[in-house]
Amino acid sequence: MPHPDAFDAAGVLADAQRKEALTDWGPGDFERPLGVLLADYAHADLNAVGAHILRSGIVHSLRMRLRALEWLRRHPEILDERVVAPVVVVGMMRSGTTLLQRLLAADPRFHCAQGWEVVEVAPRLDDRFSGVDPRIAVAEAREAKSRELAPELFAIHPMYAREAEEEIVFLADAFLSHVPESGAHLPAYRSWIDEQDFTPAYDYLYRMLQFLQWQKRRAGTAGERWVLKSPAHLGYLDLLRARFPDLHIVHMHRDPRTTIASGAGLNATLHAMHADTVDPHRVGAEWLQRMGWTNDRAMAVRDGWTDDAARVTDIAFDDAVADPIGQVARVYDDVGLPLTAAAETAMRRWLAERPREAPRPPYDLADYGLRPEQVDERFTLYNKRFRYQ
Repeated sequence: MPHPDAFDAAGVLADAQRKEALTDWGPGDFERPLGVLLADYAHADLNAVGAHILRSGIVHSLRMRLRALEWLRRHPEILDERVVAPVVVVGMMRSGTTLLQRLLAADPRFHCAQGWEVVEVAPRLDDRFSGVDPRIAVAEAREAKSRELAPELFAIHPMYAREAEEEIVFLADAFLSHVPESGAHLPAYRSWIDEQDFTPAYDYLYRMLQFLQWQKRRAGTAGERWVLKSPAHLGYLDLLRARFPDLHIVHMHRDPRTTIASGAGLNATLHAMHADTVDPHRVGAEWLQRMGWTNDRAMAVRDGWTDDAARVTDIAFDDAVADPIGQVARVYDDVGLPLTAAAETAMRRWLAERPREAPRPPYDLADYGLRPEQVDERFTLYNKRFRYQ
């Protein structure tokens, strides 16, 4: 177990300020969720390497907050940017969300957060937005290091510097997210966060998208609207729509027996990076509970939308794999955007040239103490609604 001082809030905040030579944290109550998270990390069963990795990640998040706020102070026009009518891809992990997002992102009319932008959302303060962005090389080096040092994790959850990436990092940077529980046993934070209002996290997400959009304009990118993606949004569709009232949701679906086993496998791998002993049965039970909780919330929110059919495109994983362009065409029809020949050509090129990932390890529910019938029971309503029976 790491020494509690490793996760002392004052020390973590001071480290970020020292590294950036900045002190202004700006508006927003991020210190309270940060304090709850750090307190649970301090008592978690982490090894020394895991404690270092997780603490370094928090310091990095705080550094990005400091640096981004300094950019906003210097360029208040950033907050005039409007994030208009985003297409947001949601669904349980391993349901095809990445495929759909990256297909849509191949269309130059869409903005997306690329891997290198997610790693370092705020450029250095002396950046002039000319030439090749130096953050790309940093992210590519990080990608190479991840392939070398954590090949199992990269096979399960690859993150490419030059591909569209999910924006869950910006929620995690607000310290209101389910990211921490995927990599460590954090019962206090996990329980506490279920009762919290995530509005500050979605406000921070919006601000970071404004910041990225401003950067893209400075760099000459000509996108018109965003394609976003994160399985994490599934439990917060109400907040997502409150922050992006003109959004369109693409909801991906797959048999929970498959998605639960796969998600539990990813979480167990992350836990093993940070702790010497991992109870896979506990990981499986927690993941089943979290995904059941998430899907219950998503269906309840959708049931309350009188215009659900106009706001959501439901796509089955098997259909997306069998006919990706055909399923994307459905999205374009639903949002009233023409699927141009140029966009379709770009998508087909991406399908032909996309990164070829190493085979993922097989997942078995039994490895995580779960039975198929147990998953079916937890997802009875979801299965009936989306025909996974």
